[in-house]
Amino acid sequence: MSTVGFERFDALTFDCYGTLIDWERGILNALQPVLAPRGIEAGEDELLEIYARHEAELEAGPYLPYREIVGSSLRRLATELGHDVDEEEADAFADAVGDWPAFPDTAASLRHLQERFRLGVITNCDRDLFARSNRRLGVTLDWIVTAEDAEAYKPSLAPFELAFATLDVPRERVLHVAQSLFHDHVPAKELGLTTVWVDRRHDREGFGATPEAVAEPDLIVPDMVTLAAVATGAAI
Repeated sequence: MSTVGFERFDALTFDCYGTLIDWERGILNALQPVLAPRGIEAGEDELLEIYARHEAELEAGPYLPYREIVGSSLRRLATELGHDVDEEEADAFADAVGDWPAFPDTAASLRHLQERFRLGVITNCDRDLFARSNRRLGVTLDWIVTAEDAEAYKPSLAPFELAFATLDVPRERVLHVAQSLFHDHVPAKELGLTTVWVDRRHDREGFGATPEAVAEPDLIVPDMVTLAAVATGAAI
């Protein structure tokens, strides 16, 4: 495992969905009321990969609110599987973002990290949906930068640039932590940030709800508990 000198940093910025919030489980749970009545049977990995492809395509186009991105991703997924969904189903699927569960280690790890660092989030989400997710994080964040604020989605550099303008911490004193190589590590490394990859795949193959990408994080950890322990020098 590579090492990072955590004493060089005053602030940690996090991706939220996939890193702190279990968006794969959230997506799969929200898909069930749509797929089950139609008798659609597909593997979890297949569903996540289809969803990720459509979401990334939509996020790369003209800016749309995240609710519209998520609802349109569902419609495209259903069409690819030979079905249609109505507006009510798409709206309910999008609203379910606020119900996606936090990973079990998120709140305790963030509280532990907050004893040493200031904490922020750079998230591909709308403010209102993230506000509901935020209640599951267990801490009061120092900064929140949403795609709605930047009117752009990672891997665009715009959310990061807005974060740099928002944080009252020098860029070189900020460490970025994320699960997605595609959304976070590629642009963060382009901007010269030190990054930690929370690679929660463990023994599973593929990238799930995250499009595949190549990047070189400075440190790889399997979960937030490990990050908290390594960053502070003390186990939770």
